[in-house]
Amino acid sequence: MTDSDFAPTVYQSFDIRTDPKTVAPRLKALRAAMREAGVDAFLVPRTDAHRGEMVPDSEARLAYVTSFTGSAGLAIVGTKKAALFVDGRYTLQAPAETDTKLITVLEASQGGLSPKLADFVPKGGKLGFDPWLHTPSELADLEKKLAGKATLVPVANLVDQTWTDRPAPPNAAIEFLGHNRAGKTAPDKLAEIRATMGEDNADALVLTVPESINWLFNLRGRDVPHVPVVLCFALVPKSGMPTLFFNKEKITPELRHGLEGLAKVADVATMVAALRKLGAGDKRVMLDPATVPVAVANAISGVSEAKLIERRDPVLLPKARKNEAELAGMREAHKIDGVAMARFLHWFDEEAPKGKLDEIGIATALESFRREESGLVDVSFDTISGAGPNGAVIHYRVDEKTNRQLKPGELMLVDSGAQYLSGTTDITRTMFTGKATAEQKDRFTRVLRGMMAISMTRFPKGTTGAQLDVLARQFLWEDGVNYNHGTGHGVGAFLSVHEGPIGISSRYSVPFEPGMITSNEPGYYKAGAYGIRIENLLVVQESSVGGEGKFLEFETLTLAPIDLRLIDEKQLSGPEKAWLNAYHKRVFKEIGPQLKGEAKAWLKEATREI
Repeated sequence: MTDSDFAPTVYQSFDIRTDPKTVAPRLKALRAAMREAGVDAFLVPRTDAHRGEMVPDSEARLAYVTSFTGSAGLAIVGTKKAALFVDGRYTLQAPAETDTKLITVLEASQGGLSPKLADFVPKGGKLGFDPWLHTPSELADLEKKLAGKATLVPVANLVDQTWTDRPAPPNAAIEFLGHNRAGKTAPDKLAEIRATMGEDNADALVLTVPESINWLFNLRGRDVPHVPVVLCFALVPKSGMPTLFFNKEKITPELRHGLEGLAKVADVATMVAALRKLGAGDKRVMLDPATVPVAVANAISGVSEAKLIERRDPVLLPKARKNEAELAGMREAHKIDGVAMARFLHWFDEEAPKGKLDEIGIATALESFRREESGLVDVSFDTISGAGPNGAVIHYRVDEKTNRQLKPGELMLVDSGAQYLSGTTDITRTMFTGKATAEQKDRFTRVLRGMMAISMTRFPKGTTGAQLDVLARQFLWEDGVNYNHGTGHGVGAFLSVHEGPIGISSRYSVPFEPGMITSNEPGYYKAGAYGIRIENLLVVQESSVGGEGKFLEFETLTLAPIDLRLIDEKQLSGPEKAWLNAYHKRVFKEIGPQLKGEAKAWLKEATREI
């Protein structure tokens, strides 16, 4: 079976989404709108008003203006020059997608603003921004970065005024989760959130992040690519019925019936008036300054002496602590995904040496194997399918223009995931296609040892991802190399594949707790040559070591073999070999019975003891 034997993908496409030639006319139109609005520069963020990682096509303003399609970034367009700020994941991708003659690509820390923003606004100038797309925390940081050089001016979105063929907002169906999948009723969740509100004597809570609202009310939808959420806003009073604000096209009898007795339903166009009413009543309103739009905060506080209680989104922590039903669903999803991955990896091993596979064909085959498994509703992100040098582009997305044929002997990096009704998966495997060099084996083994160090570690309660990050990097550091991304991110349960507030990198300061799920994905990237990444998902659980639940450890959720042919066994210690052998024994035990014939024989060999 070759890659041409598979049906086209359903959940992702390989269309060319980027065209640097569009940048010049779009910048020209935007600058004309800037002159009309009386501003000297304008900010174009990747985010929408909901601050989710994925945005619908109608909100993809950064891609429209700059042609850059990454999942994070910020552009500033001045009257004569412009810049695109990206983090380390996109330093190779961004220059390839935008017009670098017109837009300067600059690196910024992940989640932070660069002081170089000030270089693109004339001294004493006006920097325009859309108050629905920026938060109070961002504006406070921006004020510091500008250091009085320019004035921030809220304006209607200038990109929208020039975007003549802007897609319509999403209007997908809404799903209500049963207790067997949610594990906790919405009223019980609301009671927990209201207890948190009570600690600050808050009269109301405003929520804008879709994942938080969908988890709290046991909702799911299909409004954004690859994240099963419905877009809405929520207003939760300390007592009484919450209000959910939807686009009016979504307000159907079925929606009202599903939320009957739980929440009121209102048109999003009425939300600002409702917030102003809260403010006029001098209420104490809790909101997250890192996620709530400035327009929302101003609607509450701009008309009275209402007290804004700025706290981190109170849903984040309880959402991250998966309950038993959610964990059972995630374990089931990984078993389902493990079967699909085994069949895919077996197919790949058969076909790659023939030299006829390309990146699109490989991604298409993987989705096809997943579609044969029950409960698949989407992929959890566009598959990163990087052959040879494309594997060194950390968040590479293959399209019909960049599609590269995989040559025997090259490394193949595939980072992918799925959204099953039971849960969310995310896995990366770097695959062997022929003779590997000594350097490739060395780097692969160092990455693997870092991944195993995280998997095997035990740590006291109160430990954060920032403290564990060095464990994954230590073996690469020994040889003077590193990787320019976090080691891990939180993962939702049939929600976003990237979930706060925990993860493994220097920027995660929230301690791990039982039930939290994180990825574990160290890597190594040699520009122009190859990329290596190995990723499993882990769930935090209490450890018997230390007694009385004082220590925590990780349980591995992902069930797929790691390519033994790329390992330099001489580097491995006894405990490392023992962990790898035990992991592979478990993979075969749990996945093997679901396979037959050649695929099962292949898995047995792929999980052999070393």
